[in-house]
Amino acid sequence: MSETQEKADDKIRCDACPVMCYIRPGMAGACDRYANENGLLVRVDPHVLLERAVDSGGRIAPFASAAGDWDGDIVGGRELFVTAIGAGTTYPDYKPAPFIVSSKTHGVDMVTVVTEGIYSYCGVKLKIDTDRHLGAECALVRAEGEPVGHVTTGEYGSQMLSLGGVNHLTHGGKNEGRVTCRTLLDLCNGKPVELAVDGGATVVVEAGKAPVVNRRRENRMRVGCGSATIGIFARQWFGKVDEVVVVDDHITGVLSEHQAGKLLGARPTGIRMKGRRSTPGRYFHVAEPGTGWGGAAIDDPLEIVAGFDPKAARAGMTMLMVSTTGEQHAFYRLDAALRPVQEDLPETLRESVERIAENCEPALCTVLFMAGAGGSLRAGVTENPVRLTRAVHGALTTVTAGGAPVYMWPGGGITFMVDVTLLPKHAFGSVPTPAIVAPIEFTMRLDDYLALGGHGDQVRTLEDVVARHRERDTNVFVEGAIARAAGAR
Repeated sequence: MSETQEKADDKIRCDACPVMCYIRPGMAGACDRYANENGLLVRVDPHVLLERAVDSGGRIAPFASAAGDWDGDIVGGRELFVTAIGAGTTYPDYKPAPFIVSSKTHGVDMVTVVTEGIYSYCGVKLKIDTDRHLGAECALVRAEGEPVGHVTTGEYGSQMLSLGGVNHLTHGGKNEGRVTCRTLLDLCNGKPVELAVDGGATVVVEAGKAPVVNRRRENRMRVGCGSATIGIFARQWFGKVDEVVVVDDHITGVLSEHQAGKLLGARPTGIRMKGRRSTPGRYFHVAEPGTGWGGAAIDDPLEIVAGFDPKAARAGMTMLMVSTTGEQHAFYRLDAALRPVQEDLPETLRESVERIAENCEPALCTVLFMAGAGGSLRAGVTENPVRLTRAVHGALTTVTAGGAPVYMWPGGGITFMVDVTLLPKHAFGSVPTPAIVAPIEFTMRLDDYLALGGHGDQVRTLEDVVARHRERDTNVFVEGAIARAAGAR
């Protein structure tokens, strides 16, 4: 319940975000997170407690019952961790956080401060496992026709997108901000979102699921670049085929020239490749990027072969061409004019092609929520906000999001990233400002909390918090054990 509730004609003015809705009895505000229940401002969603939370290296402090001797259970006893999911917000941030909860853990007095932060400075980093070219770096990414982000630098076997941020949320048109907020919210809550890249592909992204590129679902993440694939499988090809070309938009590998082939004794084949030769057996930019073989804009792999030198090549010489996922492959034999003629793949090579596919990991989409909590949110934790920042970077304070461990960026502020699949379901919300609402918890020793100027008079024990929930018949949802918080997936 908010501390200040301005009433007008049985309406309550909600102060949980800058919209400041007037809410009629029995109705919810514009965010669908707060409602007027019999004249009281209540949180609609249940407050989530994690049951049997995993104490993974001290990243999550267990609460409730005092810890006794270890009974051999690797998960631990039946403990509760108070998350910020459903806890409410500190806005406007002169107020203490909704829950400041204490317990004694292994003889140490601990405290966890929880709040649902309202983030205008937030976004999503997307890792999309695919060799398909989604678009040029810096190309705009759109949802529902509105710009919501851009393509960033690709990584090994993955395309990367950066979505959201304060510019798309607040600096564009009203619809751009609304669509950006809705896109971020859906992605963080595990829903599929269709994105379109200017001058590039369309892709359906869903956390923990395979991407769908141009209406085609991806199955595999490549085993490596073309050069790496040569190194991995050279021994399995040597003696069974004269030449192998692993087609890759980034680094195409050629067995006979590659160091791996040389060390095995592979003979020169006289092959002439298009593109730019880097080191022996490694070629850059053999074709334009696209959605064909190896992430290149080709459907016929022979397009990257310029011919064969008759001084080294001979009629009857064989060649295998294969993509970095093994999904595309073709076998050729040179005719009398040294032209490759396609034949059926010999059984002696089938196992190696299948092994490429076997060594490819499943293609997935990874959604990392990233936000800056270095602003006024800190005032809900302490009267001197910079001390909280220093405590976080000094490792005196552990930050979690919905009970999940976060990566904390070095440097100024409290800027963190979290894998959305580690949080309980529906952990994220939004407000119409527009901004994303996300849980954040600060856990530390009680004496450290008081030393940094924390709101000591607001500290409550977990037992007291749970009892008050029961007394007010407030929704409380206890999530089952989440081994994911310890790194299991």
